[in-house]
Amino acid sequence: MAVMTYAEAARLALRQEMQRDRRVWALGEDLGPEGGVAGQYLGLQSEFGRSRIVDTPISESTIMGSAIGAAICGTRPVVELRYADFGLCAADEIVNQAAKARYMLGGQVRVPVVVRQPIGFRDGMAAQHSQSTEAWWVHVPGLVVVAPATPADNHALLKAAIRSDDPVIYMEHKELWTRTGEVDPGAEPAVLGRAAVRRPGSDLTLVTWSGMLGDCLTAAEVAQTQGISIEVLDLRTLWPWDRDAVFASVTRTGRLLVAHQAVKAGGFGAEIAAEVAEHLFHALRCPPRRLGAPRTPVPHSRPLEALCRVTPAQVVAAARAMMTDH
Repeated sequence: MAVMTYAEAARLALRQEMQRDRRVWALGEDLGPEGGVAGQYLGLQSEFGRSRIVDTPISESTIMGSAIGAAICGTRPVVELRYADFGLCAADEIVNQAAKARYMLGGQVRVPVVVRQPIGFRDGMAAQHSQSTEAWWVHVPGLVVVAPATPADNHALLKAAIRSDDPVIYMEHKELWTRTGEVDPGAEPAVLGRAAVRRPGSDLTLVTWSGMLGDCLTAAEVAQTQGISIEVLDLRTLWPWDRDAVFASVTRTGRLLVAHQAVKAGGFGAEIAAEVAEHLFHALRCPPRRLGAPRTPVPHSRPLEALCRVTPAQVVAAARAMMTDH
């Protein structure tokens, strides 16, 4: 095992996949000497050359369109869009081309492209650089959506995404880039669609992903001191999502709380809560609850930004309320 940052773990995964398969390459803005906004590509251009780590013009639609064409022609591109907010500039290419090509051409082609779109808050980055857009992409048939929360997962899930024959929206969290953790450099690719129980519990199931995982684990520790045992479930992949793991946990605990940094209104937490309510109503001891950001542009002011965040204290308060809600 080695200790490395979340960004370093992803860089290792990409390097290993490029060494393993010459069809794998990356393109985006400032990937060369700059190495990306968080060093995710640092040193790779000097190792693999400018034809495999490709610096592009500032045009997300051009970057995405080029990658889709290259994927259809047999390569496996990794697209760096810097921030999820900028993924919207390439929405037509992702939604109407990458996600649809396999279906519309009767399975004659695949589009094995990975679209890296970092999500979430990062102190003071304001309204156009702080969005969590995962629910938008989950809504699109044909896309796989991945949201790693740990360095180990950023390594193993990126490997799995690169090897996928379907287009993958790969959503790293900006605040996790510098977080460290143990990573097995020889780890096999993770299984897409499989959640992880990060903390076992018996009173309440807390489902989360990406940057919220740490806050949820903190909340679970605090709740334990108050006599509430929370099981923390990290989805890891939002589509496909691990219904079996969520359903099994909720069947045991009888309570479901979903917490995410994305806006609560229309967030993916609503889908999970609805599925549990439809299929496990008989097992629920109280209605499912959701925690998410308010429906407002994220302010540049850090004190105001803090008001948009779901905090461990809010998670604990919701859990306590659910324990007395019948």
